[in-house]
Amino acid sequence: MPRSFNQKLKILYLMKLLQEKTDREHPVSVKDIIQTMEAYGISVERKTVYDDIETLRTFGMKIGSRRGKPAGFYLEERTFELPELKFLMDAVQSSKFITEKQSAALVRKLEDLASVHEAKKLKSQVFLMPGIKTLNEEIYTNIETIYDAISANRQISFRYYQWTLSRELKPKRGGERYRVSPGKLLWNNDNYYLMGLDEFSGIVKHYRVDKMMDVAVEEEKRSGESVFRDFDMGRFSAETFGMFDGKETILKIRFSNELVGVVLDRFGKKAVLQRSDDTHFFLQTHIRVSGQFFGWLTGLGPGAEIVSPEKVRKEYKSFLTKILKTYKL
Repeated sequence: MPRSFNQKLKILYLMKLLQEKTDREHPVSVKDIIQTMEAYGISVERKTVYDDIETLRTFGMKIGSRRGKPAGFYLEERTFELPELKFLMDAVQSSKFITEKQSAALVRKLEDLASVHEAKKLKSQVFLMPGIKTLNEEIYTNIETIYDAISANRQISFRYYQWTLSRELKPKRGGERYRVSPGKLLWNNDNYYLMGLDEFSGIVKHYRVDKMMDVAVEEEKRSGESVFRDFDMGRFSAETFGMFDGKETILKIRFSNELVGVVLDRFGKKAVLQRSDDTHFFLQTHIRVSGQFFGWLTGLGPGAEIVSPEKVRKEYKSFLTKILKTYKL
């Protein structure tokens, strides 16, 4: 590459150096900058370095300087701070709806957003949980196709799979294609779901995106647009346990005071709590009653009691009775 052309790339190489090699603890000196530029075939004077630093600051880069040891310039502010990158990496590593290979690739991309020194700190804490990841390599393509369909206001079709005892994915409905008007994508309990209107039944359902294959955009326009426009994602997440849907019911539940943190974590800080006595409180809220909800309630032990409606009390009692029968108690 001609030397004169390299000179035009000088400030870009300087930006690259600051982004990749520097942070508050690892500044780069003017001498180091000059040596780096020489390796690219670029001759630089000290004054030019200072001028280029000011140009990058004017451009918007937050470049700090240190006078002590080590002295030099460093990138003071990044798009993501180290704790933020760690949060994102933890989310990627714990996500079951992407493969191990995709998780590893995403983690590497997140590391590239830090300096090489900070990336070493991140790498030391990388741990991909084996055995809990999906095997479906189509997950990225599925998400892109679903978003394309929503943007174009069109239906999608796909084959939906389930696990068998032989640890293989088998298509449901004998491989028949599902036809759905896609509404929203949401992350719940470490899985990624599509909320959509099933065109055969006319019912809003949810589908695990990692169990969808051969997703295609159809020519027909979406149905139920008003349903999804008014859909309250926060309320749905609070009402639904483990994405096992059920009939929405207003429940009144009595809890021991020591469970207040558990209740607020589950239903949000805006949940309406009412004092029952010195050691208990009431919660009245909408819940989609399902076996998964009963299972959650059982995990709280005797500190949680369904007060009303009586029908759900009886359903819960029957749920517990069946469990006891299993153990012949």
